[in-house]
Amino acid sequence: MSHLALLEHPKVWHDGVAIGKDTLAVTASGLSIQFDNVSKNFGERHVLQGLNLEIPAGQFVAIIGRSGCGKTTLLRLVSGLDRVSCGNLTVGRKTVSGLQNRVRMLFQDARLLQWQNVLNNVGLARGNEWRERATGALRDVNLSDRANDWPSILSGGQKQRVALARALVSEPDILLLDEPFGALDALTRIEMHELLMRIWQKKRFTSVLITHDVAEAVALADRVIVLRDGSITLDIPVDVSRSSRTLVDPKIGRLRAEILKHL
Repeated sequence: MSHLALLEHPKVWHDGVAIGKDTLAVTASGLSIQFDNVSKNFGERHVLQGLNLEIPAGQFVAIIGRSGCGKTTLLRLVSGLDRVSCGNLTVGRKTVSGLQNRVRMLFQDARLLQWQNVLNNVGLARGNEWRERATGALRDVNLSDRANDWPSILSGGQKQRVALARALVSEPDILLLDEPFGALDALTRIEMHELLMRIWQKKRFTSVLITHDVAEAVALADRVIVLRDGSITLDIPVDVSRSSRTLVDPKIGRLRAEILKHL
């Protein structure tokens, strides 16, 4: 199954309730994710080993670890692009046995179709009233004025915003983020962080971000998980209001130090 197929799959609605640290009770469209003793092998190579992890609906989780520790494999299992070797993985309390139509992924590369304009890229899956939905998604990422432009004239940050709009146009229950900001310059990364937070606090879909950047993980997530050699070595909440998450905050400094110790 191709990555593009994951973007094209139709939406199925699900409702839940989540309470964020920085907001009052919010209606959420997120789904829970649960790994029960999950392992994933590629031949004789063991990538994930006996993984136990529960992510409540609507939570924003960052998973951090060195290259090859199993981060991307974990996302591919949740999306249904790969199957578990043993154990059980559920999304919304249903065992994952194939491609998940309630899940979308955002990659480091925007993967836009160069022969389609911005609006058509966002509305790639088509469906009923796709133009209206794609226009609304572009409005959410502040690109309404670029709907008729070609991807080739967009900046790197603008391309990622189009990719984010494409991932969100069907209002997913789970958004998986595979280092989507890694190739951006520092200022553009900050702008994308702020944009993602604004949309997530409004929509409350479940979010799983993988990153190598400890500062990014702490800035965005409710909770940070460290993977090492296919196992969880740290699972720690970020109990600091997002408005207070600065580099000079002593709590943030201690949290970053604790995460670094476990990498």
